[in-house]
Amino acid sequence: MPSDIILIGPIGTGKSTIGRLLATKLNLPQCSMDEKRWDYYKEMGYDEELAQHKRETEGFWGIYQYWKPFEAYAVERLLSEHQNCVIDLGAGHSVYEDPILFQRVQHLLAAYAHVILLLPSADLNESIDILNERNEYIPDETLNINEHFVKHPSNYELAKFTVYTKDKTPDQTCSKILPLLNAT
Repeated sequence: MPSDIILIGPIGTGKSTIGRLLATKLNLPQCSMDEKRWDYYKEMGYDEELAQHKRETEGFWGIYQYWKPFEAYAVERLLSEHQNCVIDLGAGHSVYEDPILFQRVQHLLAAYAHVILLLPSADLNESIDILNERNEYIPDETLNINEHFVKHPSNYELAKFTVYTKDKTPDQTCSKILPLLNAT
């Protein structure tokens, strides 16, 4: 039986839902980055006032860039504290523009046999459309985070497997993942 399963992917792909189901089916604890991230960020000096200022003055892209070093640190902390469980990383925790931050996370995840990228579809444009609908993206002049996460190479370089969720229930998606865990 695998010691850890790590789910990665864009916002709204079902990482937390699939993580809970897998944890139940495998009788393992689940660990969700969304529940731990802010405590880890604070350990590294996360400044909520600065973050709010960046959001107000630079928009989402400004806050997104501010988060990146904290996200890499949070991955390091989460993986060091949690073993033999199902882990779902927040969407940004597997996408890095800075090669040094990416290499830190890549080095960590290289040791894990079951890093699974969840995407709606093998067709990237269809995935973006599905995620835009799920996440209620309103087209404007700002970054389309769904498109950024789907097209960015980080997730593909980190993942050992990719599982597509379109037209599948969470239980059906788990049924696609379970055989992958025994294949390694």
